[in-house]
Amino acid sequence: MKTAQNRSPFPLQGVQKSLSLFQYCGRAIQLVWTTDRLLTIGLALLTLIAGLLPALVAYLGKLIIDAVVLAAETNTLRGQWVALQYLGIEAIVVAVLSGSQQGIALCQSLLRVLLGQKVNELILEKSLTLDLAHFEDSEFYDKMTRARREASTRPLSLVGRTFGLVKDTLSLVTYGSLLLQFSLWAVLLLMLAAIPAFIAETRFAQVAFRLFRRRAPETREQHYLETLLAREDFAMEVKLYQLGEMLLDRYRTIFNRIYSEDRDLTVRRSLWSYLLSLLSTATFYATYVWIVMEAIGGRISLGDLTMYLVVFRQGQSTFSGLLTSVGGMYEDSLYLSNLYEFLEEEVPESSGYATYGHLPDDGIRFENVSFTYPGSTTPALKNVSFHLRPGEKLAIVGKNGSGKTTLIKLLTRLYSPDAGRILLDGRDLQEWDLEVLQRRIGVIFQNFVRYQFTVGENVGAGDVEFFDEEPRWWLATEKGTARSFVEEMPEGFQTRLGRWFKGGRELSGGQWQKIALSRAFMRSRADILVLDEPTSAVDAEAEVEIFNQLRAVTQHQMAILISHRFSTVRMADQIMVLVNGEVLEQGTHEELMQAGEQYARLFTLQAAGYR
Repeated sequence: MKTAQNRSPFPLQGVQKSLSLFQYCGRAIQLVWTTDRLLTIGLALLTLIAGLLPALVAYLGKLIIDAVVLAAETNTLRGQWVALQYLGIEAIVVAVLSGSQQGIALCQSLLRVLLGQKVNELILEKSLTLDLAHFEDSEFYDKMTRARREASTRPLSLVGRTFGLVKDTLSLVTYGSLLLQFSLWAVLLLMLAAIPAFIAETRFAQVAFRLFRRRAPETREQHYLETLLAREDFAMEVKLYQLGEMLLDRYRTIFNRIYSEDRDLTVRRSLWSYLLSLLSTATFYATYVWIVMEAIGGRISLGDLTMYLVVFRQGQSTFSGLLTSVGGMYEDSLYLSNLYEFLEEEVPESSGYATYGHLPDDGIRFENVSFTYPGSTTPALKNVSFHLRPGEKLAIVGKNGSGKTTLIKLLTRLYSPDAGRILLDGRDLQEWDLEVLQRRIGVIFQNFVRYQFTVGENVGAGDVEFFDEEPRWWLATEKGTARSFVEEMPEGFQTRLGRWFKGGRELSGGQWQKIALSRAFMRSRADILVLDEPTSAVDAEAEVEIFNQLRAVTQHQMAILISHRFSTVRMADQIMVLVNGEVLEQGTHEELMQAGEQYARLFTLQAAGYR
């Protein structure tokens, strides 16, 4: 049997964990402060004013009533003038109070927009620092989804509640000082009646947050289904295979499941809120009877009666609001923990520093390189070795999943090898400054991006330093064999591509591929060219044109060509056959044909299809 001593740390740990969440109050204030300092100062000052004036209004109400009673009893002009003076002062105070409340709403409205942009920028800036491995991890996407949802509203909400807590505390202190003149027990009743509702709200906030975290995968699936149903690049296949109703049913099913959980929680939360509000109402009317009986007994004046009733009602409401603010701060902190969990995701810093190699004529070397994707047990590459000298061309062939694209990811430092090393100009790739390294590489990936920008911007994306330089666009499209159809476009390089925006023009798959190839050639200073299936979407005639062009314009560049078409790899100085991540064969076309192994067999099979 466990002793109380053994059990005691667990509740304590729970309390400590709950209190630690309030650390985000300061971080949220700092975030709002960096967003707009002037608005933050204005919000703080107006909050102080709004916290101090309500009790003054209640006290002035007492003075007005007492002055009216006195004026009625004495029937003097001076008594009437005093009552009117108090009335005028109260009107001014109420006007200032109303102005401060309106100012708070204005500051919050402006900060909400600015803060939403600020938080989105922080999330996007963080995304730019992440490794490729993060973007290939479903759990990371869940974390990003949790960070983005409500992240733009929660910081301001937390700051608003924090300032509201200060305002309500000030109001409560001033109300309490007035109510203490009546009875200490009245103050205690005011406070105790609101505590049960606070406890209930905090517990419901925890339940709602647990639901929120658990639903991240379902939320992402909903967004994915929306994308499938509403995006033009999926529309053709969805319509052709009549997938629309099935996908919409899935979308409805996820929504109904989420709504069912939300509805049950909302109903329970509302029911408890109502029942506990009855407790506050009963406490108020019990105190109401008490104060009325004191007035009937002549122990307090009519002005006192009015003031105490107003103070108790507003004090009770303020204290309840104060506890609600604390509960809301706890809930906001729970959601903010998602944002900072994402923003504080550890990213290994690149230790590379080198801008040149020791052996500039050595080119690229892979020495027994092995790599396994995170979460996988099967190596994508195993002991891969080859040497590519400056100006040489290497073709890599193999089935899907053989490790061809993985090799390119390692060469471009999107991943680092688990074993072995990759050298460029005699220096380990990990020692190179990442930006310097990647500027030396021009790449066209098999699943290249089709930017919904202008033609020129699509090409210019290959080198952001010269993104807007039209002379470089012309040279790049000439090398990428795209110049002929670009010249025929109505607005040339200013023609918008894609159908997402008004006036956009869609290209054929082959034309898009030539645009992507031109993008790779934008890096005129790159001495390494990587082409991953660069002709998969073009016809045979265009393929011949592209490879003739490649031979002409890459004479002084190292080029790595990945292709399933064996007719295109014959131009390479050496050919490497990858099977299940291992190098099965390596040599020239003639050497591999003479060897009569897998390459020769596959080449013969493919050639037979053209006879």
